[in-house]
Amino acid sequence: MLENAGFRSPEWASRSCTRILLALGAIAIGGMFQSAAAATLCVNPSGTNGCYSHIQAAVDAASVGDTIQVASGTYRESVTIGKSLSLLGANASSTVIDAVGLPTGINVDGLDNAGLANVVISGFTIENAKYEAIVVTNSSNVTVWGNSIVNNNRSLDAAALTCEGIPDWETAEGFDCGEGIHLSGVDHSTVANNTITHNAGGILLSDDTGATHDNLITGNTTANNPFDCGITLASHPPAEVTGATSPFGIYHNTISDNVSSGNGVAIEGAGAGVGIFGFLPGAGVYGNLVIHNRLIGNGLPGVAMHSHAPGGNFQDNAIIGNYISGNGADTEDAFTPGTTGINVFGVSAESGTVISQNIIKNENIGIAVNTPALIQAHLNDLLVKRFGVDNLGSNPVDATENWWGCPSGPGAASCSAAGGPGVTATPFLKQPVHSDK
Repeated sequence: MLENAGFRSPEWASRSCTRILLALGAIAIGGMFQSAAAATLCVNPSGTNGCYSHIQAAVDAASVGDTIQVASGTYRESVTIGKSLSLLGANASSTVIDAVGLPTGINVDGLDNAGLANVVISGFTIENAKYEAIVVTNSSNVTVWGNSIVNNNRSLDAAALTCEGIPDWETAEGFDCGEGIHLSGVDHSTVANNTITHNAGGILLSDDTGATHDNLITGNTTANNPFDCGITLASHPPAEVTGATSPFGIYHNTISDNVSSGNGVAIEGAGAGVGIFGFLPGAGVYGNLVIHNRLIGNGLPGVAMHSHAPGGNFQDNAIIGNYISGNGADTEDAFTPGTTGINVFGVSAESGTVISQNIIKNENIGIAVNTPALIQAHLNDLLVKRFGVDNLGSNPVDATENWWGCPSGPGAASCSAAGGPGVTATPFLKQPVHSDK
């Protein structure tokens, strides 16, 4: 910098260095004050050694940016977080929030704390909540990782599929009590490496209280949640508290490297491996990526995309590189005539849908399509019993460059077939996309 400034006197250089040193000193002092402002609080069951005995007491006492370390033990409480902080359990196998008889295990409450951001939750088992184990509303940059979510949604009446007392802002969750982890009005957040089992459903992204967008759902195991999907992206009616009259939307979310198995099997049509849903005019679930997941043995198709009303936006969703096997048929208006890997059903046009590089096996139908838009499906391994691609509607399907299970192409002996009108299957691949499968 000095070399490019021309010739300067030694006095100028001395003053300049002094100014730089003063500025660096100010930055260092400011950094020390910032470090001093962030504290670490502790919680243990007996409240000894200067620690709190309840997690909520530590949260209430914490300042913005603090870390709360929770020792192993069982804490019978419901925790509400309304400020930026990190809540860290010692170990998910030994640090338990038992929310029996209480609404939630942890509520990250941006609905009542505008602008809430920068919250971390890790290292807990959360069980027995009436509704969700973890619910996050109207927040940004929230990280939920390394937790075990088990046996929540306890207020569900499984016979009637109703959930007594669920909060008013949850506009379409009365049939499953909100699932294990629920994000509503949440953006730029991460849900990673959690194990979510034996709840009504697994992970829910909805827009009851605001748009839910630009989130990453990765590395989770959602298994044996009997009444809903493993992972759901669902556009809902806006809550009355928002003052909105049309859905906010679910968009630009990434669902990657999760295992979703054995979900939605308690009753017919209960849940998919990954569900992308909207039932209102104007619903929006668009620009989402479902990639590199294992979707096995769920009650509905491995991926079920449903647009049940006109005027919605279901554009530009991509289903790429998933392993899909042994799932169920779809039901009602999205009916498929047999077990199905991927079902794209839309009253609204699901244009821009891309289906590529998936392995689909042990199904009757690999990819079912019924939507007023061109669907593209390329470079998939369609190792299914009947139809690799089945067009149940009247609009065309571009199913070129897929492996249909044998070198002779669709309809040949030992190959899956192309079903329905308007399926373009030629040219086709003469060897699998994934040679090791």
